[in-house]
Amino acid sequence: MPEHVSILQLMGGTALALAAVIWVAVLVRVLRRDRDIHRGRFAELARRRGQRLRGLPHQLRKGPHVEHVELTPAEQDAFAFLARQFSDDRLA
Repeated sequence: MPEHVSILQLMGGTALALAAVIWVAVLVRVLRRDRDIHRGRFAELARRRGQRLRGLPHQLRKGPHVEHVELTPAEQDAFAFLARQFSDDRLA
């Protein structure tokens, strides 16, 4: 036993390690318990192609609204100048 570690610290570390092992064991058991039931349920849902899943909301749009701003010729020239400046700095 290291001299600089108290008995309470060792017991605390041991308790945490034991709790982690128990938690993992219970989690594995719970996940394995109903695996066949859930696999059959998902297979049944996959066979019904025409029906939607009730848990998923109906999607109204395919993506967010796209904003578009028209630039004046002066703004386009300024943007082109900045783009050239940045590309020249990268090459140097």
